[in-house]
Amino acid sequence: MQENLVQKIVEEVLQQVLKNQSSPPHDGKIPIGVSARHVHLAQAEVEQLFGENYQLTPKFELSQPGQFAAEETVVIAGPKGSIERVRILGPARSLSQVEVSWTDAMKLGLKPPLRISGDIQGSSPVTLIGPKGSVVLNEGLIIAQAHIHMSPADSARFQVVDGQSVQIKVEGIRPIILSNVVIRVSERYRLEMHIDTDEANAGLIQQGTLAEIVHHQVSEPMITVKEQSPVLQKVEQPSVYHYDKKLLSQIEVLDIDAQEIVVPKKTIVTALAYDKLRELNKTLTIRSE
Repeated sequence: MQENLVQKIVEEVLQQVLKNQSSPPHDGKIPIGVSARHVHLAQAEVEQLFGENYQLTPKFELSQPGQFAAEETVVIAGPKGSIERVRILGPARSLSQVEVSWTDAMKLGLKPPLRISGDIQGSSPVTLIGPKGSVVLNEGLIIAQAHIHMSPADSARFQVVDGQSVQIKVEGIRPIILSNVVIRVSERYRLEMHIDTDEANAGLIQQGTLAEIVHHQVSEPMITVKEQSPVLQKVEQPSVYHYDKKLLSQIEVLDIDAQEIVVPKKTIVTALAYDKLRELNKTLTIRSE
């Protein structure tokens, strides 16, 4: 079995073990992690930058289960400048994404949008340079919106829901309140708020500082308005999706819009993928060979 498939299975087993495990209490406070500029890569881009069949090398584990900072770094380049030795975070993802601060963006000469991680459609282009080649991403450069990772147990404890926006207060030498901080809930998350270096500098915030939810903002769904044809007003999502890869994880289940997913008999379906299928009320069909 290919090494990247084994890595994905190990990650999902770890997530399954942690599924019902609540984060340690902090007396109603939330630890803050300060995220410096970093890169998430799809395997195709890993190979373009570092060579055929290259696998990222873990340097140290991150706070979120299964995530790690890699030994590998790249150069990110824009029309006005570049930034060297930008750390790659692993494991490889389905899409490549680069997260920078507004200060970084000005140095690059780019104007990336403020987005939640994973929402890269229509975001800024950026060039990545590695030891074996370069990659031009037509989209993928964002400024990450401040957010809080938490488990379902934490969600119940703080009385918030996935996707909700909250207001956060951070005490210290320079007290600060951050608004529109997005709640992200998953069985695979541990309690931690993520902000970028600009936000940390504004409040003189260090890694591990504790924050407090002070206001539960009413979160309305973000709506992207697109021009529609006067004839065709509604686009139907496909009802059946034929999936032919060797491993189906919860990430792929989330990415597939169809209500029914058809997989070959030899495809490995992870435990969390089954959980996500049930949660989304989707149907899994095993295709006999």
